[in-house]
Amino acid sequence: MKPEIPMIKHVIGTKYNDLSSEAIEKTKIFLLDTIGCSIAGTSGPSAKEILNTAKVWGAEKSSRVWGTHKALPHTSAAIVNAYQIHCLEFDCVHESGVLHPMSTLIGATLTEIDRQKHEGRKVTGKEFIQAIIVGIDVSCSIAKSSNAPMRFFRPALTGGFGATASVAKLRRFDEKKLHNALGIYYGQAGGNMQAHIEGSKLLGLQVGFGARNSLVACDFAERNIEGPKDFLTGRYGYFNLMEGEGLYDLDPAWQEWGKASRILEVGHKPFPSGRLTHYAIDALQNLKKKHGFRHQDITKVICKVPPLTLRLVGRPYKKNAEPNYAKLCLGYICALTLIYGEVSQEDFHPQKLLDNEIGNLAEKICVEPDENTDLNAFGPQQITVYLKNEQKFVYSSKYAIGHPRNPLSRKQQLDKFFYCWKMAENKIPHKVAENVIHKIDNLESLTNTTEIIDLITI
Repeated sequence: MKPEIPMIKHVIGTKYNDLSSEAIEKTKIFLLDTIGCSIAGTSGPSAKEILNTAKVWGAEKSSRVWGTHKALPHTSAAIVNAYQIHCLEFDCVHESGVLHPMSTLIGATLTEIDRQKHEGRKVTGKEFIQAIIVGIDVSCSIAKSSNAPMRFFRPALTGGFGATASVAKLRRFDEKKLHNALGIYYGQAGGNMQAHIEGSKLLGLQVGFGARNSLVACDFAERNIEGPKDFLTGRYGYFNLMEGEGLYDLDPAWQEWGKASRILEVGHKPFPSGRLTHYAIDALQNLKKKHGFRHQDITKVICKVPPLTLRLVGRPYKKNAEPNYAKLCLGYICALTLIYGEVSQEDFHPQKLLDNEIGNLAEKICVEPDENTDLNAFGPQQITVYLKNEQKFVYSSKYAIGHPRNPLSRKQQLDKFFYCWKMAENKIPHKVAENVIHKIDNLESLTNTTEIIDLITI
């Protein structure tokens, strides 16, 4: 049997009653987190310019842009909404897949729900939950099947497969239409790592493109347009072309369809920086708490890290770098943690990026490879701090805060949500945030999920 078939059968065949209570609860937790990130993202880099650009792509107003009073064609709104989720590097992660699974998916699905209301149909909370869960299963199972070093930006590319599955589920596609939709999505799929290396705003836009392309794929499939069928393992399918011939193993993930919900493998990002930097933040916070040293007494810090961390965030410190570059620079992130005790969005404003004290300390951070041979591993990471008095302190961070095995408390989750809410470009009252929390806590009881969108638009 072709590997696409069990995946498609899983998406179409999964019913709400098949879902575990734990998976449902995690879905609500990460939906709230994702909405918080999207509201914060309205004040992100070039968010206004991206919205103004999208406004010229058609006059239809079928889907709203969150945190604003604007409505756009559904494909245009999906780009903006998904960009807002990811642009601050604050959205949740699936570490073994090196994937931000909710950003593309929620950017597409909530936009789709708005479009369906525009056409006279309501999506219930239970329908939304099952669409999210099967979409996460798709994107994360594809992503974690790769053994290759990441060459394409999986949050956009692989995340789009999950978004397509979720939108198809909301549209109640049969197996044939979903198969076509996934093949059509693959024909548009993209997202490069050059944007990551340069810290370009295109990184977040690529997530938006993935969300848009999933909607386009479903639009075509709904009208019985055919797509390629061997989009995963064909000669030029996703795995052979974009991950590398022979550099994948489907068996572990493919044997778990219907048995393991990938949403349970998703973790929070408590800091608005690349997840690969969180291990060092975690280590340095623990070392400072235990030993009480001052950052002025540090001579150097050595970060022994796996290949992925070295490749993606082991970049050299650059003064006055673009915010997205700095968020993915381990030296800068370590310096912030040592000086301020944590990392916040304010640390990527121009005055901080030009700060000489931060820069001087960042240049004392050395990033070196460890002996880990897993090309997609995030940790463990070993951090060693050397002081002027010749003391040294070592900490090995295995599961950074936010990991499913080291999860945020409910209070920490809500603290992050309210922090994001306050970052909105157009301020929305605190009581509205509390209402959003209540709606999502009771999502399975909603008969019309556009009630959530009503609260996050102004």
